[in-house]
Amino acid sequence: MPVSAPSPSSIAAVAKSESAIVFQDVSLAFEENQVLDDISFQLEHGETKAIFGVAGAGKSSILKLALGLIKPDAGRIWVLGEEVTALPQEQLFELRRRIGMVFQESALFDSLAVRDNVAFRLIEEGGTSPEEIEARVREVLRFVELEHTMDMLPGELSGGMRRRVAIARAIIARPEILLYDSPTGGLDPVTSTTIVELLVKQRDVYRSSSLLVTHRLQDAFIMASHYFDREANKMRPLPPDSQDKVSMSFLILREGKVIFDGNAHDLAHSRDEYIREYIS
Repeated sequence: MPVSAPSPSSIAAVAKSESAIVFQDVSLAFEENQVLDDISFQLEHGETKAIFGVAGAGKSSILKLALGLIKPDAGRIWVLGEEVTALPQEQLFELRRRIGMVFQESALFDSLAVRDNVAFRLIEEGGTSPEEIEARVREVLRFVELEHTMDMLPGELSGGMRRRVAIARAIIARPEILLYDSPTGGLDPVTSTTIVELLVKQRDVYRSSSLLVTHRLQDAFIMASHYFDREANKMRPLPPDSQDKVSMSFLILREGKVIFDGNAHDLAHSRDEYIREYIS
């Protein structure tokens, strides 16, 4: 007896229950500008997916869609099993408590000390004692190796230090998903590598699910070829032929379409002319 193919709705039902984020046939336009055109992809639990594309390709729009800050013109989006395209605003607020966001250029409050910047979300949400907040602030600042900056103002920090504080602020609520918007943008190569090491540490120690928007292919390739050694407290290269040991994938957008969604090995060996030129 022949077996019928699964329907799109049944595929979506399985995907949304097993994946951290699911985009299904999502389209988005701003007036005459088609930003995303019927795109579909999944972010698995514990996976980091780096999103690439030229300026205006819709990379940051994907983060806003995942947060429910904007609605698609068509398609459906699930985040942690919840269909954000159908959730009322009150439930969206609750879902966002489970998501951490690292904004481009850090977006710290200039008038608040590092301690208060990092603690801001816990204070705003309420329900956490001052003693617990203090302990959590120290924990995440220790994670990014900036515990000594607690009483400093953002203006007293270097650009790289501000990005690390922004990461600490994003992870203090112990989110299940992290969204990074160009976390190394505008930084020098040495400082960028420091930030990338933190992203690898977050991926391998906390096993967070992450969408990473970036313009720097080398950052994502470093993440795909390295792991975080807890004992040595540093990032180390993976042994040859073992890049599948880390949960890292690449998504490339072109003219509103997904033209690549896969691992570093497949990307490096793609025969697509546009992709080969893009990664060269």
